[in-house]
Amino acid sequence: MKLPFPFIQLPLYFDADILAAELAALDESEWSPHPQGFPGNSALPLIGVDGDPDNDGLAGPMRPTPFLSRLPYLTQVLASFGAVLGRTRLMRLSGQAEVTPHVDQGHYWAERARVHVPIITQPQVRFQCGDAEINMAAGECWIFDTWRMHNVLNAASASRVHLVADTVGSEDFWGLVEAGRPYRMDIPGWRAQPIAPQPGSVPALRFESTNVPIVMTPWELRAHIGFLLGETQPHALLAPAQQVVGRFVRRWQTLWAIHGEARSGFGEYRQVLDDFMHELDRFREHLVLRNGVRLYGAISIMVIQAALGDGRDNVAGEPRTPLANTQSTSAADEKFDRPVFIVSPPRSGSTLLFETLAKAPEVFSIGGESHAVFEAMPEFNIAASGHASNRLDSSVATPALVAELRERFAQRLVDRDGNSSAADRVRFLEKTPKNALRIPLLEHTFAQARFVYLHRDPRETLASMIEAWRSGQFVTYPQLPGWTGPAWSLLLIPGWRELIGQPLHEIVATQWETTTRILLDDLEVLPKERVITARYANLLAEPQTEIARLCRAVDFRWDHALGDVLPLSRHTLTRPDAQKWQRHAAEIDAVLPRLAATIARSERFAAR
Repeated sequence: MKLPFPFIQLPLYFDADILAAELAALDESEWSPHPQGFPGNSALPLIGVDGDPDNDGLAGPMRPTPFLSRLPYLTQVLASFGAVLGRTRLMRLSGQAEVTPHVDQGHYWAERARVHVPIITQPQVRFQCGDAEINMAAGECWIFDTWRMHNVLNAASASRVHLVADTVGSEDFWGLVEAGRPYRMDIPGWRAQPIAPQPGSVPALRFESTNVPIVMTPWELRAHIGFLLGETQPHALLAPAQQVVGRFVRRWQTLWAIHGEARSGFGEYRQVLDDFMHELDRFREHLVLRNGVRLYGAISIMVIQAALGDGRDNVAGEPRTPLANTQSTSAADEKFDRPVFIVSPPRSGSTLLFETLAKAPEVFSIGGESHAVFEAMPEFNIAASGHASNRLDSSVATPALVAELRERFAQRLVDRDGNSSAADRVRFLEKTPKNALRIPLLEHTFAQARFVYLHRDPRETLASMIEAWRSGQFVTYPQLPGWTGPAWSLLLIPGWRELIGQPLHEIVATQWETTTRILLDDLEVLPKERVITARYANLLAEPQTEIARLCRAVDFRWDHALGDVLPLSRHTLTRPDAQKWQRHAAEIDAVLPRLAATIARSERFAAR
């Protein structure tokens, strides 16, 4: 929720020692790691979907978990807010750990305040929100602007524990906010009211029961999109984008008048969502909100992913894909059984991972990269888009083209020994760097596709990309129309024409950043169980352990031992070395500041 101040302290004060004593009675085994795997972050659910402590979702009736009944004073603390309560947890951050910078841009948080009550903390714990930074002292009560970029740093050696409650509020709650003290504002006579424990008191709490629309009303839709457009930084393309938005809202209003929430209209609703996101895609690289989030991503997460559902289908709290014509994720593919696509920016080590996983028994691939498979099809060649980029989404996938693409892959399948497949269904493994820009098309074409996101230290990747360009061995478009730099190498990103005249390290930096951002945008709208993360560093350090983990994740069988050092991949230029990037340190250090947000985002995603 956007607030007029980065932090507002509410006029309530609690006995942190008593709260800490209640927490001490909880068993360590009852804490859960962060659902995205952020190091040092753990939680204990107090209010969740249907009261299920194992459901970290955001959709469905919020009810108390069994843990809350064991915390009588904490229950009184929640009652003192006078609010309708949504998801509520104890959030723990271990010493020397952090909550990495992010913006809460999902539909759930658009109209919900997030209340923090520090229970166990130290002065070295710093909460940063926008340009503001504070230490929330034990027993205080705060809300903050979740629409600004925010993070938490725990520089102490001991853990920090906060009570964190999401709420749409109430008349009483917003009265507390009005009586609160905004960040750095000196209010004469202001003080927080102590809320002492009341032994034996079990106050009644109110919980939210409705939080995700079946079909978003046109009035809510218009409010969210209007807010996002108002938050967009000035740009020459803002007016054309507003026209696209206006057409979308009018089409949605028309369908609502016909169907309302009736499922009979779901097909038409989905088509309108697809058409809108396809039209909006041309503004993806240009329109940015004041908080640094791109307008395209914010609309996708806040509006599109919540615009159509059954009110309960997003129980994991993860984004839903808005693609209407994507094949059902529950339907079995008649030929490709849960195909696995390795995706990453170029020079991230994907060839090494592919060549290793391809040694699994009963796994089929085309033996190498699929450039010819795609680009021999005129509709998928860059010439078809006026040499715009290698980006391919589901809008280009007619049934005939999907069938042809599947057949092209099927005809080339071989196992680890080079034998073709006679089976009706196969486990398919594919890796081509350009696929980082094709995830919507691949997800549309292959039902139940799995995507392995390979993360590599960006400094190492950038250095390897610079060397690839300079080697001349990775030229993809030697006669790219209008390009005046060195022969274009690696994948072709949207907006490449803006790089004409730029030095190589700036070209490579933009190539990496654009690819990574689009790649993560696409992966984040997929069901969580269909995305697996891997780290190149782990693959080098512990090959057997990492490959065994990945095989379990994608359900590949593995039948032989790997040595301590993997053989070099076919595309290796020089032997891997974690410090090799320093040969290009000056060039890389020059671009790292502008890549910082995407670097942090890629690290967060890999950590899950």
